[in-house]
Amino acid sequence: MPDLPLLVFGPRSLDYDFGPAHPLTQRRFGPGIDLLREVGAEPGLAPEPATDDDLLLGHTRYYLDVVKRFSEFDHGWMEAEAGIGIGGDNPPFHGMHDAAAAVAGGSLRAVEAILRGDVEHAFHPGGGLHHAMPARASGFCIYDDPALAIARARREGLRVLYVDLDVHHGDGVQAIHAADPGVLTLSFHESGRYLFPGTGFADELGEGAAAGTVVNVPLEPDTGESVWLAAVRSLVPELAAAFGPDLIVSQHGADSHAWDPLAHLRNTTTAMGEAARLVDLIAHREAAGRWLSTGGGGYGVYAVVPRSWSMVWLAAAHREVPDRLPAAWRERWAAEAARYGTASLPTTFVDPPNAGDPASGAQDAADRQTRTTAAIVREVVVPRLLRAAVALGWWDPLAATGAFTPTTALPAADAVPTVVAAVDAATWDRLVLARRVVAPAQAADGHELIAAALRSGARISAAVAAGEMVVGLAVSAPGIGIGIAAGADPDARSGPSPDADARGVADELLALGVAPAFRRRGLATRLLADHLAAGGEHAVRPVWAAVGVAERDVVEPLEHALRIEIARRRLGGAGFTVGPAPDPVGRVDPSAIVATRR
Repeated sequence: MPDLPLLVFGPRSLDYDFGPAHPLTQRRFGPGIDLLREVGAEPGLAPEPATDDDLLLGHTRYYLDVVKRFSEFDHGWMEAEAGIGIGGDNPPFHGMHDAAAAVAGGSLRAVEAILRGDVEHAFHPGGGLHHAMPARASGFCIYDDPALAIARARREGLRVLYVDLDVHHGDGVQAIHAADPGVLTLSFHESGRYLFPGTGFADELGEGAAAGTVVNVPLEPDTGESVWLAAVRSLVPELAAAFGPDLIVSQHGADSHAWDPLAHLRNTTTAMGEAARLVDLIAHREAAGRWLSTGGGGYGVYAVVPRSWSMVWLAAAHREVPDRLPAAWRERWAAEAARYGTASLPTTFVDPPNAGDPASGAQDAADRQTRTTAAIVREVVVPRLLRAAVALGWWDPLAATGAFTPTTALPAADAVPTVVAAVDAATWDRLVLARRVVAPAQAADGHELIAAALRSGARISAAVAAGEMVVGLAVSAPGIGIGIAAGADPDARSGPSPDADARGVADELLALGVAPAFRRRGLATRLLADHLAAGGEHAVRPVWAAVGVAERDVVEPLEHALRIEIARRRLGGAGFTVGPAPDPVGRVDPSAIVATRR
């Protein structure tokens, strides 16, 4: 396998061209690919048009026919259709179908190279056209190459995590895969209240069995690099650990940069590079290194886009970022940059803090609001056990898996589990945790997490089959409360609420789960009853539980409404009073519940 990531670029990359006045200019490839070559990259895959069968993985036959018809456009009058038309974001041009299909083909052939094991990482800077819908062009995007690459991987049965770092919401990828629980789409973008495409709000969570596999973090205008990067760092590792992807697909639009003319965030190439390195780390941690990265937006053609692309490739190549931009590169592109309005080129790959701009009150206010939004989103979409484990120091989602290696073989389905109501550390060390009992997705991580929880005073009850295999688990810990997100007023919450004196001494039920082969036989109900009865001094303390979209079997999730109804009945049957989740969580996930047992 080659040591360097596969770079996708070729003559047809320049064909996707809406004209000289369009913001998505092909001029970006000159300085962009030239700087990539300066840091050691060399194109290894030239895009060619994808077939109709390829494109039908994410688009409709009607839409392909529309695009082909516009491809014969001869600069006469044609009525706009399916998002394509003169004067719009997606003006027609001769050969548009083949040009757009070539972008799609680049990402499709790159992901196929990853699936074959020819490469671990591939980078397609001309890809990332994430706004195209199944039957409509949108936002400079004709065919949705990241969504098509994901669909190709899904056809092979791989679970895919999609991370979108463009300043615009990755709405097309979300729409194409929103009903598939095997795809988790995670988008960090300027809020749709202020920026195209007007979507990507926190309450867009997916529906039915796929509820919880759509995650959006809408950022306030003027949000700075540190808060942007903190949001990425807080969510990507935990969601990846919970979801267990086999492949990462990412979009690294450069338009979140402070100098981008079409948006309003205050990001830097420094933070972009750190985010790319985090995605690389997650790919190796969770997905055996399988990672397809794409470009996307970015309209600072000379000062931003080339550096952003290089930061992604350097991250994938596991190479350090050079101190300075090559002088020869700056000399080659200085005159053209000046001709198009960039008076001087940067001298370094990374930016000074805040892109060299002074801090402002507007940025401080935006940072505060974005921190609150990210905290609320995390509370809604990350399983409670993982959030508590990170907060209490039980577990690090980026740490390497320890030496403990669980077997994947389950006991026979007719085995009768024994409930051990109070597991101690010595007992836990000799037990094996089955997959899909509780988060995280990797059972070895789950075993380490529970071991650390026991050392820290958590209470564990386990359903054990065949003498050593844990097929059911209940986890609770004292003094956590229900995890009200930053900015919430505990006294203004709806639903069950502890009194002020009880909040600090309440136990929280952090997880209750059963392996798939042992479900639907009353084991979870019995496990919960025995866990509560075995509390000792804890039996007289209030116990809390919160259930929402995050609490699910990520491989075969039930319909969301059914998940919540089962949790409501089970907790109610164990003596809990169940009500709606408090705001702000309840505003984002209206179906979420909170339960208390006094």
